[in-house]
Amino acid sequence: MKYGITMFPTDYSIRPGELAAAVEQRGFESLWVPEHSHLPVSDMTPGRDTPGLPNMYYEVVDPFVALSMAAEATRTLLLGTSICLVVQRDPIQLAKQVASLDALSGGRFLFGVGAGWNPLEMANHGTAFAGRLSVMRERIEAMKAIWTEEKAEYHGKHVDFGPMYAWPKPCQKPHPPIHVAGSPPKVLKRVVAYGDGWIPLMGDDPLSYLPALHQLAVQAGRNPDAIEITVHMCPPEEDTVRRLADGGVHRIVFLIEPEPREAALRALDGLAQLRTRCKATGGVGS
Repeated sequence: MKYGITMFPTDYSIRPGELAAAVEQRGFESLWVPEHSHLPVSDMTPGRDTPGLPNMYYEVVDPFVALSMAAEATRTLLLGTSICLVVQRDPIQLAKQVASLDALSGGRFLFGVGAGWNPLEMANHGTAFAGRLSVMRERIEAMKAIWTEEKAEYHGKHVDFGPMYAWPKPCQKPHPPIHVAGSPPKVLKRVVAYGDGWIPLMGDDPLSYLPALHQLAVQAGRNPDAIEITVHMCPPEEDTVRRLADGGVHRIVFLIEPEPREAALRALDGLAQLRTRCKATGGVGS
């Protein structure tokens, strides 16, 4: 079992570099950050300090800026998006950002991706909610071409470009692992089609769907054991950690609140102790 940390970095919380260094020093394997470019004013998202989404959803900074700062402050820590809203980003520019971060960090990027849940947010980026899954697939396929081909081109319904040059290429070959987020059962086909891992949404029970995921992988000629399962957890529960580890989950990512430095470090210390207890009593972890 691998253990990571996720936080919504903001302009008032512990700085990403300080957080990343502290996460690495405490023996965690990875740091993950989410994204929202903006939240349109609506009944669904009426604003900060109102019922509904916590303020951190409105206030989160750009994930690639945060992870770049984290990369510079660390040496071995893996750096992930949880998740990047691919349907809201230009695929050529996003391919450049991913490749640059992976190259400059020495191959430490984990590309968590998702199609998003807010129709108004993605509509402002020109993506229709009903077609978002098709858009995400094409953009990921196009980025794979950019990362792996010297003269890349892609021709699809949503993405269309002729031969191009684009460097740098990612440090990881053929590209950083792609972890596809979403709820089962529909997400399982997307994971097998173009992902290297699955990020279930909080509240999902991934264990009951692992046999189906493995069957789809075998049918597609893929090794099911090579597909990583990463579960984000809040609040942390020792019994659940052990159950997920015994059931075949590869990584647990604990959520901490976006707080100033001292409060964030106390939260990390508590989670490091929990990880130690799980390893000592159940053999969970490495």
